[in-house]
Amino acid sequence: MPENTRIGFLTDPDLPQQVADHLADRLNREDEHGRIVHVEVDPVTAGRATSTEILDAANNRRERAGWDYAICVTDLPLRANGVPVLADISTNQRSAVVSLPALGGTQPRRRSRQVIAQVLDELTNQESPDSGPGGRHGLRSWLTELVGPIRRSVPGDGIDARYATTRTRGRLRLLSGMVRTNQPWRLIFGLSSALAAAIATSAFGLASSTVWQIGDSLAPWRKSAFAIVAVAVLVSWLIAGHGLWERSTASALDRDQAWLYNASTILTLSVGVGLLYVGLFVINLALAVFLVSEEVLVSTLGHAAGMTTYVNLAWGFTTMGIIGGALGSSLESDAAVRRAAYGYREQQRRRQPEPG
Repeated sequence: MPENTRIGFLTDPDLPQQVADHLADRLNREDEHGRIVHVEVDPVTAGRATSTEILDAANNRRERAGWDYAICVTDLPLRANGVPVLADISTNQRSAVVSLPALGGTQPRRRSRQVIAQVLDELTNQESPDSGPGGRHGLRSWLTELVGPIRRSVPGDGIDARYATTRTRGRLRLLSGMVRTNQPWRLIFGLSSALAAAIATSAFGLASSTVWQIGDSLAPWRKSAFAIVAVAVLVSWLIAGHGLWERSTASALDRDQAWLYNASTILTLSVGVGLLYVGLFVINLALAVFLVSEEVLVSTLGHAAGMTTYVNLAWGFTTMGIIGGALGSSLESDAAVRRAAYGYREQQRRRQPEPG
C-alpha cells in the first residue's frame, strides 16, 4: 500500500463505531507506511437497503473528504438472493461496505479485522484473496468452514467482489450477529418502569410466607418451567404492547426478512429479560440470606432450612418480580423500549413510516 494512504471508516453509531474505533487505533499504531485511518460516524445506511446505494454514498463521502479509500461499517444485515453478505467491494469507486451482523455474535472485533484486512487487499489490488490454505487473513480457517463458510464471488452491477456465507449456516450466524448488535444486556437498565415494578413485586414476595411455602414445595422442574414462563410473559408483553412485531406482505422476500427481524427481536428480548432474571435472582438471594433468619424459615416451613431453602425462596419472589415487570413495562414509551431493545440503526428503521 502506498505511503500516506488515507482510509476513511464510515460507521453507524453504537457497535459499528466501537469496532471501527478499535480497528483504526490498531491500524494507525501498527502500520509502517504512514497509513492514516479516519473514523467518521455517519449513518449512511439510513434509508438505504442495498449495497449499491451504500457504496454510492460511501464513494461520495470519500470524494468530499479526500480519502483514498472508504469503508462503510454498518449493522445493517445485508443479503443477496437470501444469502448473508459480509462485504461488498467496488474497486472502481474505491469503496466497500462491511456488514457486522453477518460476522456472527462472537468476537466482532477480530472477525471484522480479518474481513476489513481482506477488503483493503481487494481495494489496493494486493495479494490474491484466496492465497494460502486458510486465505490471506484467516477467513477460511477450519472453524469458519465448519460454522459458516465464507465464499468470494464477482456479482457485477458495480460490485467487483463479494464475500458471503452459505444460506443455512450463514442465516444462523447472521441472526446471532443481529442479536449481538442489539446489545440485549442494555435492556436491564433501559426499562426503568419494568425494573422498578420487578423490584417492588420481589420485595412483596420477600415478605409473603405464602410465596415461601410455594417455592419450598414445588419440584425443581416446575420451578424451571415457571421461570421460563415468567420470562416468556415479559417478552410477549413487550412485543405486543409496544408494536415490536414485524409485519410482512405476500412476497417471499419480505416474509423472509420479517422472519429474520422477528426472530432477532424475540432472541434479543429473551436474552435481555433472562439476564434481568439472573441479576434479580442474585440480589433476592442475598437479601433473603441477610434478612430472613434460619429460625424464621424453620418456624414458617416446619422443617430444617439450609442454602437450598434460601434458593427456593429467591426463585419464588424473583419469578413474581419478572411477572410484575411485565405490568410495569406498560408504563414505558414505545421509544424507550426501542432504545432498550435495539441498536441505533434498527431504532431508526422502526421509526420510519410504513410505505403506502
